[in-house]
Amino acid sequence: MTQHQTAATLWLDALCLPYNLHAYEYDPTVEKLGIAAAQALNADPQAVLKTLMVKVDGTPACVVLPVEYEMDFALVAQAFGGRKAKMMNRHDAEDYTGYQIGGVSPFGQKRPCRTAFEQRAITEAHPQLIINAGARGLLLSIAPENALAACTAITAQLSSS
Repeated sequence: MTQHQTAATLWLDALCLPYNLHAYEYDPTVEKLGIAAAQALNADPQAVLKTLMVKVDGTPACVVLPVEYEMDFALVAQAFGGRKAKMMNRHDAEDYTGYQIGGVSPFGQKRPCRTAFEQRAITEAHPQLIINAGARGLLLSIAPENALAACTAITAQLSSS
């Protein structure tokens, strides 16, 4: 068990997948939360990933990409075999995942859904990815292959950044 238990850490613990926790001072007033988190941890923003909840043709999906990247809705729809993708509204995302915005993790969501990681984030240059651990101000580092396995994710180009 971990010192900071969340649904995400409990999920990874149940799968016996190793990870390390990283707490930081969460500031909801910053414009780009992911960039602020990367700076707080003195981490490469290419290895710090944000989790976004979308709907593809009305079906929930989870998108994980570097904090510096902007999601491309057409590429996201294509990755999931759909025609149209749009952001899930805040209330629906929180209700669907069980996490607060700013603390959404792809791991241990209340209702798991299809998940895709930006393929350029899964590189040898970053042996550890830093992803939200399920609470504001709490991230975890995990090997890319373990991150993909934990949520049965696919990799695809999700951003034209």
